[in-house]
Amino acid sequence: MTGRVEAKLAELGLTLPQVVPPLAAYQPAVRSGAYVYTAGQLPMVEGKLPVTGKVGGEVTPEEAKELARICALNALAAVKSVAGDLDRVARVVKVTGFVASAADFTGQPAVLNGASELLGEVFGDRGVHARSAVGVTVLPLDAPVEVEVQVELVQD
Repeated sequence: MTGRVEAKLAELGLTLPQVVPPLAAYQPAVRSGAYVYTAGQLPMVEGKLPVTGKVGGEVTPEEAKELARICALNALAAVKSVAGDLDRVARVVKVTGFVASAADFTGQPAVLNGASELLGEVFGDRGVHARSAVGVTVLPLDAPVEVEVQVELVQD
């Protein structure tokens, strides 16, 4: 049986993926008190990056926005892995996104809207969050986008 959040994902035509295994010495998510912090999530689909390169170069901003959405979905899988149930999320607190950007690309906020909009669709008002959108030279595996999420859980 799935909860309300996973039912909403299904309504959007999405399924929660398996947690993306770490690429190095870290955990995909950790809980500290009422908060869950995810590691940076790449837009992995079935263990692979669907596209690589710089946004504004090899990757269009529209493609990157969709990749940010995938990152957020992967972050939700990581949150569930430590929270047990996404219905326990009281609110999304903060999203930090990194965009591997061509030298003249300045549309990082629009790219990260892919993650923010998904969280809003899934959680409604509980998905409204603070956010940082940062342009960087390169990301692991030449990923175009990386997203980390912080959520607060309902108190036990």
